[in-house]
Order: sequence, then C-alpha cells, then structure tokens
Amino acid sequence: MAGQVAIQMDHIATIGINGDSTFVMGLEAQRRGYKLWHYEPQDLTYSKGRVVAVAQEMVLQRELGNHFKLGEKVIIDLVDIDVVLMRQDPPFDMSYISATHLLDLVHPKTLVVNNPSEVRNAPEKLFMLKYPELLAPTIISRDAKAIHGFREEQKDIIVKPLFGNGGAGVFHISPGDENLNSLLEMFAGLNQEPLMVQKYIPAVRKGDKRIILIDGIPVGGTNRVPQEGEARSNMHVGGRAAKTQLTKREQEICEAIGPDLKQRGLIFVGIDVIGDFLTEINVTSPTGLQEVNAFDDVCLEADIWNSIEALL
Repeated sequence: MAGQVAIQMDHIATIGINGDSTFVMGLEAQRRGYKLWHYEPQDLTYSKGRVVAVAQEMVLQRELGNHFKLGEKVIIDLVDIDVVLMRQDPPFDMSYISATHLLDLVHPKTLVVNNPSEVRNAPEKLFMLKYPELLAPTIISRDAKAIHGFREEQKDIIVKPLFGNGGAGVFHISPGDENLNSLLEMFAGLNQEPLMVQKYIPAVRKGDKRIILIDGIPVGGTNRVPQEGEARSNMHVGGRAAKTQLTKREQEICEAIGPDLKQRGLIFVGIDVIGDFLTEINVTSPTGLQEVNAFDDVCLEADIWNSIEALL
C-alpha cells in the first residue's frame, strides 16, 4: 500500500536501533512501500490555514552507526501525507500539548497515530484515574499536609512528578525516611504541578510489566526487572527486560480498559502493571515493541500497521 508517512520524533540520530519502537515502526512502513519523512516537533508551522513541517525524506536500515539517510530539507503540507506518527518522547509539557492542537487540524484527513485529541486528554498518570478499582492507593496533590496524611496511612510510599518519564524524579520514601519535606520543597521550586503519591508496591522488586495493546487488545508484554538496590525498573535507569506471560489479573486490567482505548483511537498503547495494580497508561510515545518481538518471536509493528491500514 504505497503512500507517505511523516514521523514526528526526536532526531533519528539519537535513537538506539536495537530497542527503539519508532525505528521498527518506520522500518515496517518502509517495507510496505511507504515514503518516509522525518521532522521534529519544532519543525511544525501553522500558516494561512495549513499545517506544514520542515521535513527530510528518510530511509532506514538496521545497521549500527549507519541506520538512516536523510534528504534535503523541504516544506511538506501535512494534508498531503497519509499518516503522521506522533512519536516524540515526553515530557508531556505545553510543547507536547501545542503539537497535538496543530495535528488536530489535519486529523483524521491525515491519520495521526495516536489520535492527537485523545493523546492530549490522556496524560499517562492522570488517564488511569478513570479506573480507580485497578490502582494502588493513590493521591494527586501539591498540598504537603495531604501528602503527609497519605504517608501516615500507607507508611511506605512512592513520590513522582505527574508529567515525568523514564523513571526520572521517582522517589521511594520508606517508613522512617526523613527526606519527604525536602523532597516536596524541591518539587515546589521546580514547577507548580501536583505530584502523584502512591502506596509502595513491594512486588516491583520482581518486576514492572510493560504490556502492549493494539486497538485495545493485549498482544504481549515484558517484565522489567530493577537492578539490585533500585526501586525503579525503567529501562532508562538500568532495568532488565525479561520474558513474561500475562497473568489472569493483567488480562482483567486489559479487558477493563481496552474498549475505551479503541473507542478513543489510541491504536498503540503501553500500560505498566506492578503486582495486581495498574500504574500507568502510556499513549504519547509507547515503547516495548522490540523486547516483546525478541521474547515472543512476533512482529508487533506489523500488527500496528495492519490496524492503521484498516483505518486508511
């Protein structure tokens, strides 16, 4: 199915080709005959009713140190593109939100994956609050008194920024830890956003599951196991991916949220589960395809493109 695909992403030179999901999504599109364009979020412009991007034609290949070729910079009108993959990494800040508004102007005539309106309405740590029965005890607050009260109830807690990613700024405050006030003061000096505070789940020491859903259907997952002495299992901070199968509880979580994801046009979603609890719903730039592919001998990017082409 020949056509044109524009990938809105961080610069292609910065990615790791053996783990990056955007890379294999681009490779699969290229294999299907699509012409690829590369541009970064700051290359978007709205002018005279059009949304354009300063883009470069891109060719991908799985060769370390030589994984891409880019053409000359030209201006492309996004209404002439078949699919835009919105794949820049968080943080989910005003720049990210602005990009969703611009892409809203061309979607669905140009299919944007994931649906930009729903990406804007589904920041990872807030969207899951729609499903309180699936969560560990959680509060969202800037109020120090409320956070201290929650700690008195739960004893052992995790404190994290509401719009962070990759495990950055995540703190485990165990009983007797005297650093909570200093931590709250530090966050207060950084921004005016509330914090997410959750009951610490000891099962994280055995791993944090990343489960991939395509059109609301779970298609596989990996267990991200933290390093010794580390409460965070994110791959960015040294977590190790391990083969896994979905438990009955994880299937129940997927069944509870899957229809809503599909209805919202969130084609490619990664959820995080620790023990019996949903901890994040990632819709901005989910990862994990290559790990699941390697462990389960599948090609999830092909399944994603099958869903995209069904919409086209």
